[in-house]
Amino acid sequence: MAKKKRGLGWQGVLWLSVPCVAVLAVPLFNRIEPELFGIPFFYWWQILWVPLSSVFLFMAYGRIRKEK
Repeated sequence: MAKKKRGLGWQGVLWLSVPCVAVLAVPLFNRIEPELFGIPFFYWWQILWVPLSSVFLFMAYGRIRKEK
């Protein structure tokens, strides 16, 4: 019987790091233009990442779960 390799799920960790970098890299999105429905880019970029973060969490969960 082959022993399963138990890793930390590095691909899952990479999926989890994407939303963190996208929201914490403020110099990349610290501007007003383009506006969306009158909302400056700075704000709608952060609001956009609320649902996107759940997508990335789901993908990371699936990847980590697959390795167990």
